[in-house]
Amino acid sequence: MARVISIVNQKGGVGKTTTAINVGVALGSIGARVLIVDLDPQANATSGLGINYREVPHGVYEAISGQVRTVDAIRDSGRPGLHVLPSTPNLAGANVELVTVDRREFRLADALAQVADRYDYLLVDCPPSLGLLTVNALTAADEVLIPVQCEYYSLEGLGQLLETIDLVRNNLRSELSVLGVVLTMFDADSELATSVFNEIYQHFPHHIFRSVVPRNVKLAEAPSFGRTIFEHSKDSSGAKAYHRLAREIHHHNNHKS
Repeated sequence: MARVISIVNQKGGVGKTTTAINVGVALGSIGARVLIVDLDPQANATSGLGINYREVPHGVYEAISGQVRTVDAIRDSGRPGLHVLPSTPNLAGANVELVTVDRREFRLADALAQVADRYDYLLVDCPPSLGLLTVNALTAADEVLIPVQCEYYSLEGLGQLLETIDLVRNNLRSELSVLGVVLTMFDADSELATSVFNEIYQHFPHHIFRSVVPRNVKLAEAPSFGRTIFEHSKDSSGAKAYHRLAREIHHHNNHKS
C-alpha cells in the first residue's frame, strides 16, 4: 500500500507545489510508483506538469464527489513512474459543497483508497489554507511534509498548523504523523535564514530534513514552461536539492516499513 504524504502549509508561496512535483519526479526516477494529487483549486501542480487543467474532463473533484472512479480521473504525466490526479475548475467550490456531504472529512481518503495499491507514494499538494480540503488531505495522510520558506513571515501560522494536525490526529486520523519540515528558498549567506532555522528547530528538533532547497531562479522558471526542474535545468542546485530530498524521504519510508 502507498504511503500518503500530504504537503501542507497554509501560507502560500512557500514551495508546496514545487516540492510535490519535483519530489514526485525524483521518486519516479529511482523506481517508485508515484501519484501526485492536486488538491489546490489553483491547479498549479497540474499545469506545472504540462497539463491544461481547463481541458481535463475529470479530476480530483469528480473523484471525491463520487462522480467518477478515481482510476478514471488519473492521467499519465509522461514521466517515469509518475501519474497525476489533476485539479479541475470545479474544485474551487469544494470547500463549500462538501460541508453538507456525509463523511465530509474522509472524501479524499475514500477516493485514494481505491487506487492506493497501485502506488508506492501518494503526494497530496494542498491549497494555502486550513479549510475542508486541507482537512481531507490530513485525514487521508499517513504523514505530513511541511515546506517552510526561510523568511520571517513564513513562521507565522506554524503554531496554528500544528494545532490543526493535532486536532486531526486526536479526532479523525490517529495514525497521522509529521514526516518532517523542508526548508525552501534558503539563502546560506542570510542571517535571517539561520534565525528562521533556529526557530523551526524549536518546533521540530527531530523532524528537519537535511536536504535544504536553495533560493534558485531555475526552480521559479520551470513551472512557466510546464516542466519540472529536472527537465528545465537538471544540473542546477535546485535539481540536486530535490534529488537529495526524494532519496531522504525514500530512505525514511524503507526504514519505517
